[in-house]
Amino acid sequence: MTTVNNKPIDTIRDGSIKATIWANFGENGTFYTVEISRTYKDDQGNYKDAHSFSGTQLLRVARVSHLVYTRIAELRQQDAPDTPDATNPEPVS
Repeated sequence: MTTVNNKPIDTIRDGSIKATIWANFGENGTFYTVEISRTYKDDQGNYKDAHSFSGTQLLRVARVSHLVYTRIAELRQQDAPDTPDATNPEPVS
């Protein structure tokens, strides 16, 4: 497995919760991985990411997860080779 590039494909946020989408390339083509994190400021004012969530943040994590799932479906659709729509096939010559 190798990363296609070192930048995320997309980032989806809801307040301090963010989901970062990464494109990776494997034997079967491009696949996507997601990192879900919570952004906060440390005592020196630097932004940091944490990977634990409070009970009150879990609904936002679920919402972001749903949005990311939809976004990855869109990316997969873009990656798919052009194929005729099964419900509206192209005429055969």
